[in-house]
Amino acid sequence: MRNLGHAVAALGYGHPRWIEALTQQAKALAFQSNAVPLDVRRRAATKLAKFCGLGLDTVFFVNSGAEANENALKLACKLTEAREVVAIEGSFHGRTAAAGAVTWGAQQKWYGFPQAPFDVSFLMRGNVPAVFDTITDKTAAVIVEPIQGVAGACDLPKEFLEAIRHRCTENGTILIFDEVQCGMGRTGYPFAANMYGITPDIITTAKALGAGFPVSAVLLADHVASSLQMDSLGTTFGGGPMACAMVEVVIDIIESENLLKNVRKRSAEIRQKCIVGPVTGVQGAGLLLGLRTSRPAKEVQAELLKRDILTGTSGDPHVLRILAPFVLGSEHVEQLRAALLQIPK
Repeated sequence: MRNLGHAVAALGYGHPRWIEALTQQAKALAFQSNAVPLDVRRRAATKLAKFCGLGLDTVFFVNSGAEANENALKLACKLTEAREVVAIEGSFHGRTAAAGAVTWGAQQKWYGFPQAPFDVSFLMRGNVPAVFDTITDKTAAVIVEPIQGVAGACDLPKEFLEAIRHRCTENGTILIFDEVQCGMGRTGYPFAANMYGITPDIITTAKALGAGFPVSAVLLADHVASSLQMDSLGTTFGGGPMACAMVEVVIDIIESENLLKNVRKRSAEIRQKCIVGPVTGVQGAGLLLGLRTSRPAKEVQAELLKRDILTGTSGDPHVLRILAPFVLGSEHVEQLRAALLQIPK
């Protein structure tokens, strides 16, 4: 069993259709900037918007999750002309200037920039009353991971996200769902937004989007996209032909191989069978799961690695993350269960 590549290798390694699409696109056209219209980019954007299915029909391709979040935050500030951003305690949004500014604990650990590009407030996870005090008409954006990855696969309460959506609508604040880690099928739904039944104004996504090829995207609602001008956004490598070919084939594979259903099934099996040994509970959704451990998670991780199972730790020292590929089988869940039963509590 493999906990593959920081939620990136959603199809495992060496999927034949992925390799074939990459090879053929490399032979046909390896690079062209988004200054030149490309059919493969149009197809990828159309397919991604349809896959999302939430009416966020304008797509801007860039290269990384942090870059997607930078662009989303910039658009929100420009559109609202406000200078405050609200994020959630435990969040991780990237290591660039704006994304790092809304990452919990970054200022104390590694931020490095002399000042943030805007004022930042952090909401406590699940604190519904604080939503209405913290988000004001001075708030340009609220950026939320619906399921916080680095924090330990923390799935935020639906009522908390609904309150944020309601308050943002009241104030004209832009709601950004950062689905860099939890998006593109990892929850067993196209996006966590679909699972929760909540539509943000912007979704950012990356990681599983290219299943190993660097690519990210910003998906925009019409009222955000309508503010764009020719020079509002720019990128050299974003939306390149090879990246777009990967987006197209990844979505094709997810849909044709019914991988969303597989993610939901394997997730249910892990919840049912793997609360054994040092594991006392499971949180998260789909194949973004946090196994809560009675022992330090790093110790459990090391024991699992001895048994050829690669997992991840998290910001919570007692949560082990499962970021398995969407092609995971029942036999892999049984392998995890058997390994956990061999580890002392």
